[in-house]
Amino acid sequence: MNILRLLLSCMLLLAGCATAPPSASLPPAPVILVAIDGFRPDYLDRGVTPNMSRLAAEGVRAQGMRPSFPSLTFPNHYTLVTGMRPDRHGIVNNVMTDPDHPGVVFTLGDRAVNTQPYWWNDAAPLWVSAEKQGVRTATMFWPGSEVEIRGTRPHDWLTFDQAMPSAARVDRVLAWLDRPPAERPRFITLYFDIVDTAGHLSGPDSPELNAAAHEVDAAMGKLVDGLAARGLANANIVVVADHGMAPVSVERVVDLDAVIAPALVRYVWAPGPIAGVEPAAGQAESAVAPLLGRHGHAECWKRGEMPARLHFGSHRRVPAVVCLADTGWTMVSTGSPRRYPIRGGAHGYDPEDPQMAALFIAHGPAFRAGSTVPTFDNVNVYPLLAGLIGVTPDANDGDPAVLAGALK
Repeated sequence: MNILRLLLSCMLLLAGCATAPPSASLPPAPVILVAIDGFRPDYLDRGVTPNMSRLAAEGVRAQGMRPSFPSLTFPNHYTLVTGMRPDRHGIVNNVMTDPDHPGVVFTLGDRAVNTQPYWWNDAAPLWVSAEKQGVRTATMFWPGSEVEIRGTRPHDWLTFDQAMPSAARVDRVLAWLDRPPAERPRFITLYFDIVDTAGHLSGPDSPELNAAAHEVDAAMGKLVDGLAARGLANANIVVVADHGMAPVSVERVVDLDAVIAPALVRYVWAPGPIAGVEPAAGQAESAVAPLLGRHGHAECWKRGEMPARLHFGSHRRVPAVVCLADTGWTMVSTGSPRRYPIRGGAHGYDPEDPQMAALFIAHGPAFRAGSTVPTFDNVNVYPLLAGLIGVTPDANDGDPAVLAGALK
């Protein structure tokens, strides 16, 4: 009888082993790329972001992440998901023209224009490469994610709605992860814009900005808790920003009208931290010559003759002359009246300036706990993400070795 019991026990044990699912059959943990527009790395040290500060302490934090030039929203968001600098991927400004499409102006607010694929097709964002390689993706807002790029969209995407609360954006991401494992996205983007808005309106050192950072931090806490509740605490989360923010003032202004008569030029990029200039209709290319060189707190270059460190000036969408103000200064001209008063904060300045530095945090089982990496160029985020989701990357300007030390 004892032998029979022993045999039955062994059979039950073997049966239990046979029915236990092998770990290899479990779906891979998601990779979530979170962008907080205009979030400088030093905002983490203000005591208003306990959730993100914990992610940074438990994971990897960069001393800073250097944006690509120009340090603007659309160019840098596209760099983060393509690994290409704006001069290569073609989104060279938030507002731009293309000589191949005369009379058409790309702006952030004109969806009929900015969702045309030809603006974006110079590079393939990670979700396009992933979908083509059989990896499901979802985008909770991201510049370019509403566009059919090279014939492909994310599996899930939404039309941008600035009024959508931060918490509701997280709810949508978690809803995607409530699907059966085989139907969940493997790569997800999530975007928050309120920190940038507060920085522009009130400045980077304002209570309003701290309140916005705290709201986004609460949403990040909701995301982390929601992942844990779904058994997805092993998700790899990469938190980035596109650029920083610097305070501006009406006392720090460069008047371009004192350099060149506004009738001689056409401002393709309205003067501010940067300006893009073409000769006015009927004017020779030489008409813009007075702009070239340094003018107090601003400097202008011909397209193709910009400093090499900016990696900018060869794309067909770059105007004939590009001007850059010193950080905190604003260029103005009556030839292109400002839509908004000079107040609060701005970006678009030299990426080397620490005030333009962007946030980078990485948290999850792929990353070394409690480590800090030196400041790096944001083109290096793309190869990191491609490796995390197991996608063969497209040609890019990044180097996988730069962030290799952040990985286990």
